[in-house]
Amino acid sequence: MKIHLTPEQEARLSQLAGSKGRDPEGLAREVLSLYLEHECRFIDAVKRGMASLDRGQYLEHEDVGTCIERLLQS
Repeated sequence: MKIHLTPEQEARLSQLAGSKGRDPEGLAREVLSLYLEHECRFIDAVKRGMASLDRGQYLEHEDVGTCIERLLQS
C-alpha cells in the first residue's frame, strides 16, 4: 500500500521525524499503528455501550452527576 501525502504533510512529517532522530517512514508507521489501535478501541467501546443500552443498562443524566459528586467527595 502506498499513501500519498501533500507536500505540507510530508514536510511536517520530515521535520518532526528529524527532531526526534527518526526516519519519516518509521514515524509514519508508528503513528498509523497508534491511530488504528485507538480507533479499534473506540469502536469496541461504542459497541459495548450500545449493547448496554439495548439491555436497558444505563444511568440517567442526574444519576451520573450524583456519582461524580460522590467520587469527588471521596
